Amino acid sequence: MKYFKVGFPLFFLFCLPFGLAAHGVSSADQQILQEGGLWSYILVGAKHMVTGYDHLLFLAGVIFYLSGFKDIVRFITAFTIGHSITLISATYLGIKANEHLIDAVIALSVLYKGFENLGGFEKVFKIKSPNLLAMVFLFGLIHGFGLSTRLQAFDIGREQFLAKIISFNVGVELGQIVALIPIVWIITAWQKRESYQSFYKAINVYLVLAGIGLFIYQIYGYYYGH
Repeated sequence: MKYFKVGFPLFFLFCLPFGLAAHGVSSADQQILQEGGLWSYILVGAKHMVTGYDHLLFLAGVIFYLSGFKDIVRFITAFTIGHSITLISATYLGIKANEHLIDAVIALSVLYKGFENLGGFEKVFKIKSPNLLAMVFLFGLIHGFGLSTRLQAFDIGREQFLAKIISFNVGVELGQIVALIPIVWIITAWQKRESYQSFYKAINVYLVLAGIGLFIYQIYGYYYGH
């Protein structure tokens, strides 16, 4: 029973990336943006974050490391500021990157967080891990650039250009809040259980494996995707 309790959420997280295919750009989303006003950009932004398994896996890894609501708010705020900077500025200035390459770096952020949570820096490199708040902000910048590549893949025209970008960003923030509520609840509730250490290790091992898998997937897409 103990292994089932640990394995079930691990299995759920393992299946999550394959069940969230909507993470990419779709013609349905393009139609929503064409037919709706600024609210449609909020909707699509929220949808993108809720289905953005790579972003959520990284944030789950960050939350594992924290204790207390104030810490969670502080670190999520740093991440939010980081991705808002690059999402808005890169989109407004038209700075682009290959989506597979930027998503490969985002995959490495998932790997990094799982590795750090397992004490990898101390065990493997015999050094202290880098300042977490600074790293969360840095990875926020990278994740924001990834979000920008998705937004720039849409035809959003030039009318109300900045307002559309900001609306998309607002949607991302709202989607992030909605997605994080169950993640925070599960992790904080599990901290009271005897099986928490097993749960902690199992999920962070998964984050390492998921990061590696997603990185390989994106590199393959870069070389062989169409």
